[in-house]
Amino acid sequence: MKALVVETSGTMRSVLRRILSMRGFEVSEAETGQQALEALRKMGTADVVLVDWTLTGMSSLDFITSLRRQTAHETMVLMLAEREPGLRDLHRALIAGADDYLIKPFTSLQIDEKMARAGFTWR
Repeated sequence: MKALVVETSGTMRSVLRRILSMRGFEVSEAETGQQALEALRKMGTADVVLVDWTLTGMSSLDFITSLRRQTAHETMVLMLAEREPGLRDLHRALIAGADDYLIKPFTSLQIDEKMARAGFTWR
């Protein structure tokens, strides 16, 4: 299984890499939406993409829209937010193609629960 972590914080990328690697994912990382699109081209596909709600440069919603144009909707997109998104923001994220979200800080158990709902199982 392959995962892509798109996160502005290097510390958060490292934490997510460790969590996902321990669950059997081959993890790629990107700091910006543009870097993430390039990483996806190199990876070919991703089973799950975790994306920071507040990317710099390309917005997270623009990134997700581009992702959905390039890949099937079988890729799970989990957004990572600093605070509870408002209904308008949540609606826009779902329209762009996000599947779910987590509020920072979150636990590995919360990631497990979100991904289990999407059908992921661990080795």
